[in-house]
Amino acid sequence: MLLSKELSRIGIGCSCYAEKNFDSLGLAGYNDGKNVCTFLAAANYATGLSDGINMILTSQSVYDELKGADRLLGNYGICIVENPRLTYFLLHNALCDSKHYARKQYPTQIAESAQISPLALIAPNNVNIGENTVIEEFVSVKENTVIGNDCVIRAGTKIGGPGFEIKNDGEKTITVKHIGGVRIGKNVEIQQNSNVDKAIYPWDDTVIEDHVRINSLVQIAHGDKIGRYTEIVAGTSIQGRVQIGENVWIGPNSVIRNGLTIGNNARVNMGAVVTLSVPSGHAVSGNFARDHGTLIEEMKKYK
Repeated sequence: MLLSKELSRIGIGCSCYAEKNFDSLGLAGYNDGKNVCTFLAAANYATGLSDGINMILTSQSVYDELKGADRLLGNYGICIVENPRLTYFLLHNALCDSKHYARKQYPTQIAESAQISPLALIAPNNVNIGENTVIEEFVSVKENTVIGNDCVIRAGTKIGGPGFEIKNDGEKTITVKHIGGVRIGKNVEIQQNSNVDKAIYPWDDTVIEDHVRINSLVQIAHGDKIGRYTEIVAGTSIQGRVQIGENVWIGPNSVIRNGLTIGNNARVNMGAVVTLSVPSGHAVSGNFARDHGTLIEEMKKYK
């Protein structure tokens, strides 16, 4: 696809330099790494661009700043627009209706040994449900969802719906479409009335690996990746693009900010508000969350 052509289709003018064909959209540090178009709203985001990016949507002022520093010339195609961030998501929404961008459709496949409540709602296309998996009443499973063998999805849980991603420039507000997927491994249990959003981009999935346990009323946002044997307790809210390692324990009513990493064997204690990544093997507590031992020492001072 050519960016100038696709923007023209939605009535947005642009100026392009060394334009290259792109295959997908993705954030500067979060993409599929193959002929990706991204956007830069500020020059500092140009540091550490992921491999595979070949087109950059940006403003004239950011381009001039980067050109002066000789940080982009010769490496990327450039497209200049007035509002790169909003334009990028308007482009994404427009491309969602294109067969060249969205995932291909196929009939839903459900294993014969799966137990599906007649009160569950399973999308007729782009769903796979594995052997011996149980889907209880009032569960909703949307398109682009794969659920492995021996899973239990309890009543009222929603799998694969769109997440909450809103963009505005002070005058225009748009809801970003979600056309990615959800991939759930084997022997996963999700308790009542939890929610697992699908990813935004067609190449991306929200992933719950094997042997994960998720309690009731848990929010798993778009693009999250949850490692094996992790346990997530009731009332937890995990925002988008969070990477959670293996054998992690996340206590009740915790909140984890978007884009963080929680390392293997880490512990997020009850009610923690996590705003920084947590290294492997560490435990955090409090609001804002910090090392558990540090918090206990602080509390002792005020006895």
